[in-house]
This record gives sequence, structure tokens and C-alpha cells, in this order.
Amino acid sequence: IREAIHIPLVADIHFDYRLAIAALEHGAEGIRINPGNIGGAEKLVKVVAAAKAHQAPIRVGVNSGSIESSLLQKYGYPTPEYPDALIESALNNVRLVEEAGWDQIKISIKSSDVLTTVSAYRHLSAATEYPLHLGVTEAGGLIAGTVKSSVALGLLLANGIGDTFRISLTRDPVEEIRVAWELLRALKIRERGPELISCPTCGRTRINLFALAEAVERHIQTMRRPLKVAVMGCPVNGPGEAKEADIGVAGGHGTGIIFKKGEIVRRVPEERLLPEFLAELDAMENG
Repeated sequence: IREAIHIPLVADIHFDYRLAIAALEHGAEGIRINPGNIGGAEKLVKVVAAAKAHQAPIRVGVNSGSIESSLLQKYGYPTPEYPDALIESALNNVRLVEEAGWDQIKISIKSSDVLTTVSAYRHLSAATEYPLHLGVTEAGGLIAGTVKSSVALGLLLANGIGDTFRISLTRDPVEEIRVAWELLRALKIRERGPELISCPTCGRTRINLFALAEAVERHIQTMRRPLKVAVMGCPVNGPGEAKEADIGVAGGHGTGIIFKKGEIVRRVPEERLLPEFLAELDAMENG
């Protein structure tokens, strides 16, 4: 993997501390260790020594499903009201890393429950200055996982909590990246590529809007210019409702319109509407 990519490579390690050491020796620029299964303080210290030798940061990544049994006995399973086991596990292991002489640390404390995740990170952010990596673990499939991750991470990021994050889906990882970019865009943190605006259809819709919107959405995935692109169901309200869009399309009875900033620029037969609109998009992308 290291030879095939040009971005930093982070190794996510569970159970066998020797894998962390080997990953660092073979080019990983960072590692994540799970305190609940790394094997104890003695093995963690060996990992820290290897990280120091390679100048590699360590993410102390706690998951609610693998917290040390001693902390579960002390606090019980993490809940929104009592996320203490997650927090103490992270801070205890951060101290071990510090005591071993290393301070290039990032922390994550993930739960599969949205409210527990939010509560835990809010408490942790008040207790440490280290960077926080956000995430909802085992969030689910495309729809459920997107909703859970967006709610939890959106609440945290909107309040200035979090430095990096992952959207976890039971899906192709490419979909995780797409959702992550949309979350950043929605919060006005970072933008890349066009934003799609589309209506939910109504009685005025006279075109297969679902197919049109899906085709446009697929096309703009490869674009990088931060345009606002509208796909509307009718020419009556379409340009007005989407007047903030840089470019848009609206269907009609056998014909459609292409508009820019709310002004109609072309009328196109329905069978040519999609290719003509995509050509306009490409011209704006490359212009």
C-alpha cells in the first residue's frame, strides 16, 4: 500500500502489538491502537518506542465495545449520562504514552450510540488539548449510517469539537468519503465539487425527475469546481426557487429549460435535456 499511494498511511492495530511495530517499520506514518485489546501497558510502551523511532503519531482509539473490563466494572457500560469509562480509558492510555516519552497523540472515543458519542466527546474536549478524531462506530448501512454519523459529528463539529473524522458505513469506503465531504459542505467547513439542489417532486412535475437528478449527481462526482447545481421538476417555480444556483435544469411538457442564476438561458427538447445540461456543466467546470 505504501508504494501505491502518495498520502499518509495509518495502520489500525488490534490485539497484536507486534503488528504496530511491523507496520511502522514498513512505512506507516501513523498508528491507531485500541487500549482495550493491545495487551496492556508493557506492550503499549514497546509500541510507543517504535513510534518515537519513526516519528509517527499515535491515535489512542477507544471503542465502547472493547473497553477494559476494570473500567466497565467501575463505571458500567457507557451511556449519554455516564460516558466515564470511555473517557478514563482514553486518558489513562494517553498518560502511558506520555510517560513513555511521546506526545504526538490523537484521541478517539467511539460508540455506536449517537448521544453517547456526543456526550463523551464533549466531556473529553474539556479534559484535554490533544486533537480529537471523531466517529460513530458500527453506524450501519448507507441511510442509517449517514444519519447517525451526520447527527453526532455535525453536533460536535458545529461546536468546534473535533479535528478529523471518519464516516463509518457498511458500504464501499468511497461512499464514506462522499458523505464526509457533504457533511463538511453542509457545515461550511470545507467544499469540494458541486453542490446538488433538487426538489422533492410535486403535482407539477412532468418529467422523470428521479432519473434526471441521479444522472446529474453521478456526473458531478468527478467535478471539482464548487458550483451550486439545481435539478427541478417544473419550469414554473424551478428557476425562482433555485435562483441561488449557478446553473440549473427544470423539466416540462416535452421540453425543459436550462437556467443560470434564475435566468432562463436555453429551452431544450426533453430527449436532449440531460446531454445538453451535462455539456453546460462541463463547460462551466473547464471554463
